[in-house]
Amino acid sequence: MAESARQIADELRERIQSGELAPGARLPGEPALVREYGVAKETARRALTLLVTEGLAVRKRGSGTYVREFRPIRRVANRRLAEEGGWGSGRSIWAADVGERPLSVTDVKVYETAAPDHVARVLDLPEGAPVVVRDRLFVVEGEPVQAAVSYLPAELVRDTAIARPDTGPGGTYARLAELGLKPVRFTEELRARMPGQAEAERLHLAEGTPVVEIWRTAFTEDGRAVEMNRMLLDAGIYVMEYHLDG
Repeated sequence: MAESARQIADELRERIQSGELAPGARLPGEPALVREYGVAKETARRALTLLVTEGLAVRKRGSGTYVREFRPIRRVANRRLAEEGGWGSGRSIWAADVGERPLSVTDVKVYETAAPDHVARVLDLPEGAPVVVRDRLFVVEGEPVQAAVSYLPAELVRDTAIARPDTGPGGTYARLAELGLKPVRFTEELRARMPGQAEAERLHLAEGTPVVEIWRTAFTEDGRAVEMNRMLLDAGIYVMEYHLDG
C-alpha cells in the first residue's frame, strides 16, 4: 500500500537523525521515492518539502535535496540575557547562542522616527513620541538566522553610542547601564507564524518555512521599560530553551 507524504518524511527524518543520512548527504530524489514507496510524484515532492520546511533539508537548484549541514542554534533565553558573564562583561548576548561560530551583523540601519502605537504603549511614551530604531540582520556561518528591530526612547539614548551602528562591547544593554538605565528584568512574548514575502526573502527562507516572532521588553530596577525588541527567527534552525524555577 502506498504511503503518505508524512509517512515518507517520517522515515527519511529517522534516517537523518540516526546518522544514516549524514549532513550534506543527498536525499533520495522524487523518482527514487516514487519507485521505493509506490507513490505519485506529487506525494514524493510533498515528503521532501516537509523536511525542507522543518529545517532538516535544503534544496539545491538543479541538483536535488540535501541534509542540511547547518547546526541548530540553541537559544537559552535565561542565559543569553544574564548580566554576569554576558553583556555586563562586554560580551555580546549572541555569545551564549553561537559560542565560537562565525557571526556577523549586516543591513544595520539606525534612525529616529515616531514610535508605532503599540511600542509607545509599552514604553509608556506619548503618542508620536520619537524613538531610536535599530534594525539589523544576524548571520551565522553565512546564513541569515534572525532579523531584529529595537525601539528605545529617543530622549534617553539620542546622541549616545546606542544611536550609532556599533554600540560597543556589551551592546545596547551595557550602554543603557552606563546611562543609569540598567536592564534587570525582561519579558518575552512568542508566537509562530508564516512570514510575509519580504520577511521570507530577507531570511532566505524556503517556501513554507515558518518563523518565530519574539517581542522582548527590557525593564530597569524601578520598572521603567527602556527597550522593545522585535525579533524574527527562522523556525527551522532554532531550539528554544527556558529554565524555569518551580
